[in-house]
Amino acid sequence: MSATFQKFKRVLIFGLLGACGAGSALAAGTDPFIDALAEPESAGIGLGSRIERSPYLGEGTRGDLLPIYLYEGRRLYLHAYRLGMKFEPAQNQRIDVFLSHRFEGYTSAALQAALAGMGGREPGLDAGLSYRYKGDLGAVYGEFLQDTLDASHGRELRLGYDADWRSGALRLQPQLMLAWRDSKLNNYYYGVQTAEATGTRPAYSPGSGFNSSLGLFATYDLGAHARLLGGLTLTRWSSEVRRSPIVENRIQVSGMLGVMYDLSNQHAPWPEHKPVIFRLLHGASTDCNFINVATLRCATTHTKDDTNIEAAEVGRTFVDQLYGLPVSIAGFVGLLRHRERGFQPDFWQVNAYLKAYYYGFPWSERVKTRVGFGTGLAHANRIPMPELLDQARRGRGTSKLLNYLDASVDASLGDIIGARALRETYLGVGVSHRSGIFGTSQLLGNVNGGSNYLYTYVEWTM
Repeated sequence: MSATFQKFKRVLIFGLLGACGAGSALAAGTDPFIDALAEPESAGIGLGSRIERSPYLGEGTRGDLLPIYLYEGRRLYLHAYRLGMKFEPAQNQRIDVFLSHRFEGYTSAALQAALAGMGGREPGLDAGLSYRYKGDLGAVYGEFLQDTLDASHGRELRLGYDADWRSGALRLQPQLMLAWRDSKLNNYYYGVQTAEATGTRPAYSPGSGFNSSLGLFATYDLGAHARLLGGLTLTRWSSEVRRSPIVENRIQVSGMLGVMYDLSNQHAPWPEHKPVIFRLLHGASTDCNFINVATLRCATTHTKDDTNIEAAEVGRTFVDQLYGLPVSIAGFVGLLRHRERGFQPDFWQVNAYLKAYYYGFPWSERVKTRVGFGTGLAHANRIPMPELLDQARRGRGTSKLLNYLDASVDASLGDIIGARALRETYLGVGVSHRSGIFGTSQLLGNVNGGSNYLYTYVEWTM
């Protein structure tokens, strides 16, 4: 490879990642995390920073943290802000059914002068259907999205093309996209209702229109598993949106910069039979914060309310003896039931997270003991009562989708009772925690706060 091309590649890498520091995470484009993992049926974890030049008048640049949780199964996948199922009728075709977060809108608590007196416009959750055809020169795709939160009731149709260029550790994915948005979607996010109109801000209702976007997504391998992620998007809004009195008539620049650790086993083949992990737990609410519980400095329950949780989880181990250390990493999906004890109706919560276990204690040969720490996402059908009470007391908002943390300690039941067949059955205690990463993530509703539950559990592998 010529020295000129090597120099161009270095300039391109640092130019792209630098631009991402000034610009949102391919919000206008399709899923940038397709094929982000080296192998199927694996997972990855990381953290990104989204920065965008807001389309709203006077708002300027806004930043956002994006937790990156990736899982790629044969059918089910989780790509940071998109959860879906994929079907491949042929080797070069892919059909997806998915739910995807929409990074648009603003909250009434953070209005600029140009938006004063307007109601908030909440980010959306879209149900989508996509078709993708991949050829030698790149991939063409189409997506249809429908709002599921009854916020905008809007629809969007996207048609696009992306390529996949690789050179050593660098992978570039340029994208072109044309998106048709109906009047309901445009009006919800960029319209002005009659009750919101002022002398300098007339009522306005955008019609449907076409947006065009040019994007570039990149990954750069830092080693066998770690890689940098970067993305940059330029979006030209339709004339209907640009004429809105609350929109700045210009190209919108958005970008993302992050780092990810790929848990794919790139050095040895996965076994044909992957053991399945099962967990059952029961817990109670606590006012102790997560750090104090995890460090065994607080263990009180039911101090302000009398609510409980029960959950069943399934998982698989992705990595054992990480870097030769007594550390394993597993992925879990769980269904958790909130027992609100009359405060409000009971409801369900879905958890998806990765968890690392350390089992290298000096006595582990006699009684295998593990300390675990997990992180992921939790979506509740209602806001748990501890969060409602605590957030109301502090004057803060709530969100059904929050970051999930899980810390635990357990010991082998088989070692305790001397039954070798039960050595991979564990009894333990833990803490289940929901929070919004200190109000820094739009994906998590910019929530600052959360809830904690202390629980006991049994875990076994089959």
